[in-house]
Amino acid sequence: MNHPSYCHIVVLISGSGSNLQALIDASTTANFKISAVISNNQEAYGLQRAEKNNIPVQVIDHRSFETREDFDLILRKTIDEINPNLIVLAGFMRILGSNFVNHFSGRILNIHPSLLPKYPGINTHQRALDGGEQEHGVTVHFVTEALDGGPIIAQMKVPVLEEDTPDILAARVLNREHIIYPKTVAWFGAGRLRMEGTRAILDGEPLPPTGVQIKYEPIP
Repeated sequence: MNHPSYCHIVVLISGSGSNLQALIDASTTANFKISAVISNNQEAYGLQRAEKNNIPVQVIDHRSFETREDFDLILRKTIDEINPNLIVLAGFMRILGSNFVNHFSGRILNIHPSLLPKYPGINTHQRALDGGEQEHGVTVHFVTEALDGGPIIAQMKVPVLEEDTPDILAARVLNREHIIYPKTVAWFGAGRLRMEGTRAILDGEPLPPTGVQIKYEPIP
């Protein structure tokens, strides 16, 4: 039975799970607990991260289903049985259909490696370099039917440097991801954050279209 004083989350992953690890690390002192980790990929290293921390894991291989809708239905039923307060997508490489998203409306967060609305989709770091951007970064947003188009909660920016390659830029952005995701999950867990229509609401106030701009403060 879920402990009522915590926000219980389910994390969906497909790969290495570095953002999952950031959430695991933060959950030792934060107001949220990870009730389960679910992956569509049985080879995802993030599953090992979860198991090392005694977090229940499940694999629902999308390749076992004839249609996207069939996969979404089983995933939805599995999550309903766990009954979390929040679903956190952390490198989950599947587009979720409208029935799934609407069923959990206002209860799904995603993290995206660009300053949305710029560069939705994939290959964001290469596209930022090709676009001559001086700034790049990461966005946390609520999930809606629009791909990478839900209400933005928060962003962190990084400078784009002359010597950057996509991999170097990706590493800098990933560092910020590990900071911003636990912070925004904790906002939800504290009851400070919600989705209302097409806006994210923090502390009772609608956020601007690009959300809260969180500044990077390196540890001295």
